[in-house]
Amino acid sequence: MTTDPLLLTGEVADATARLLRTAASFDDADLAAASLLPGWTRGHVLAHVARNADGFVNLLTSARTGRTVPMYASAAARDADIETGAPRPPAAHLDDLRRSADRFTEAVAAMPVEAWGAQVQTRRGPWPAAMLVWGRLRELEVHHVDLAAGYRPADWPETFGHRLLHEVASGLAARPDAPPMVLRFDGSRHELVIGDRAQAPTVTGAAPELASWLIGRSPGTVLAVTPDGPLPDPPEWI
Repeated sequence: MTTDPLLLTGEVADATARLLRTAASFDDADLAAASLLPGWTRGHVLAHVARNADGFVNLLTSARTGRTVPMYASAAARDADIETGAPRPPAAHLDDLRRSADRFTEAVAAMPVEAWGAQVQTRRGPWPAAMLVWGRLRELEVHHVDLAAGYRPADWPETFGHRLLHEVASGLAARPDAPPMVLRFDGSRHELVIGDRAQAPTVTGAAPELASWLIGRSPGTVLAVTPDGPLPDPPEWI
């Protein structure tokens, strides 16, 4: 389950193509409909995905040049860009998604090998530049689900579902507010343990379903809990 940026570029291209096909099916009413994200329409989600691509271009530029280039000018500017972009007509959204995705692809191609070793400053703190392509793939796949347009976690490529689950579980393991749990993949002996195993119920399911539940994109109704009881209540994904 690599996060090597050069090996993930093909997966980003495939995920972008899938998202563009979904976006191309939207009319004005579809874009104004609610997404899975509270307070956001589908138009908000698409505007965010486009601006996220440009934010990652800024971070790639920072890594390549050694200059400090913020992901967004400010949190307020990011939010304003999303609000302004959300009500645009379908053709404008589609053009913006395509052009911003192309800019991201060009920025990745311009990276010299040594630049992938740099640290960049994201909205949530420093991050290795080598993780930026994975970060873009994660944005595409998760927000495609957020569009509530028929693309579900079960549609994620298997490697993406496993990668996301391992990343989220690793993050939870370091958080004191995470309840103890053992995550077991269907048909596998492989487990991810969060917290004190002696106190932990075992939650079993397919990797994409486990991951989508942990990040708040699924209620987890298809997951099994042993011993019988309610699912643990994971903290908000950050």
